[in-house]
Amino acid sequence: MSPLKIKKGSSRHSAYDLRDPNADVIETHTLGVIVDNEAGVLARVIGLFSGRGYNIESLTVAEIDHLGHRSRITIVTTGTPQVIEQIKAQLGRIIPVHEVHDLTVEGPTVERELALFKVAGKGDARIEALRLAEIFRANVVDSTLESFVFEMTGTSEKIDAFAELMRPLGLSDIARTGVAALSRGMA
Repeated sequence: MSPLKIKKGSSRHSAYDLRDPNADVIETHTLGVIVDNEAGVLARVIGLFSGRGYNIESLTVAEIDHLGHRSRITIVTTGTPQVIEQIKAQLGRIIPVHEVHDLTVEGPTVERELALFKVAGKGDARIEALRLAEIFRANVVDSTLESFVFEMTGTSEKIDAFAELMRPLGLSDIARTGVAALSRGMA
């Protein structure tokens, strides 16, 4: 108890609110998890999140060592600093997990998202769609007389901007993958 007999953090409306103002800050973190490349590992990692009510914003999995049978699971999640630390600790306790890296705090990283856009249109709308795709460095991966499918990689903001410009031109579908992230540091 404080000298004023007010319990620490006892009321949000008190003039003596003594709680840490940063305690409830929700942060976004990108975690790189090195695991054995075997059946059921992804289910165990995802089960940890769903079983404890943690949210996954983005998820990608790729094999990184064919001979060593290892894969990297890249997870973007949100939570308070305490929740993020708890997630990292619990991931580290799963048997097929070899390493857990918090790429958000380990230094500069390169993050990219992949998206496919289906744009249906005719005439001038098709020409404008191709012009915008060139500006955004999107590749045409499929073309019919009625539509284009564009492939684009970049930041989430770049993907969102391209989608907004394509909506009036006939954007009919978007498929987005998770965020892939790598540390920019020396190997």
